[in-house]
Amino acid sequence: MINNHLPTIFGTLVVLAALAAPANAAEGIEAKLQVCGSCHGENGQPIDATIPIIWGQTEYFLVKQLHDYKSGDRENLVMASFAKRLTQAELRPAAAYFASKSWPARSTPAAAASPPNGIAVCQICHQPNFVGGLPAPRLAGQSYEYLVEAMRSFAEGERTNNADMVKITEQLSPAEREAIARYISGL
Repeated sequence: MINNHLPTIFGTLVVLAALAAPANAAEGIEAKLQVCGSCHGENGQPIDATIPIIWGQTEYFLVKQLHDYKSGDRENLVMASFAKRLTQAELRPAAAYFASKSWPARSTPAAAASPPNGIAVCQICHQPNFVGGLPAPRLAGQSYEYLVEAMRSFAEGERTNNADMVKITEQLSPAEREAIARYISGL
């Protein structure tokens, strides 16, 4: 069982070691963000399916998430430690840096699936084809594992930094959340 978690444990240790290093005052935002590749991938492909793609993600969403990690409104030990290293003024440039990158291309095309019941409400914020926009992130192409876990954490009240997502997901059964995650990850 522990062997399955070694990449995640190793990645976490690399990030924590980088976060422990003193920050150089002259360090540019791009240099500070190099540590992000340890988990989110040097080429935009995360090292683990439970970690989201942030390359090409919407800038507004990335700013909000960094702010929420920094303030404690969203919990994750590694991300909170990183976000607290950024000044408030660096949040938008950090988000813009990743938003300006290209969304990673799929290595293999996903099989077409029929939209599951209940998915129309998701498109109100996440847009048709789930490409994101104000106020919601791009979901198309995120991994099934990340999407189903994010919906579960909203539904069970573990993640509360978006009250609408809590309300929507708590009304969905685990099977409905799984079907939605499977469909969106295949887009």
